[in-house]
Amino acid sequence: MEAGKLDRRVQFRRFTPSDDGFATVESWADHGPPVWAERRFVSDREQVAAAQVAARITARFLVRWSDLTGAITPKDRLICEGREYDITGVKEIGRHEGVEITAAARADR
Repeated sequence: MEAGKLDRRVQFRRFTPSDDGFATVESWADHGPPVWAERRFVSDREQVAAAQVAARITARFLVRWSDLTGAITPKDRLICEGREYDITGVKEIGRHEGVEITAAARADR
């Protein structure tokens, strides 16, 4: 994994239920420190093959493996340059070398 391509800072967020006195509400909190990542947008052809037709931006993020990034799941979220992405897939690259995260965000936000 080339360090020069890891040119974006991403922040992971994890769901934490909180009680507002009436009910449990959805709350997201930063999970770990920001990490360096490479971002590659998924091509339109790949989106059509996956039957995605909504106005969404799909990207793949490549990060170095660590205890933090190795524990990321599709239940988490990722923030890159102010845009919040829902994580749709996570896979390990090599043997504890990197993690590829596929994520989608609304295009209108």
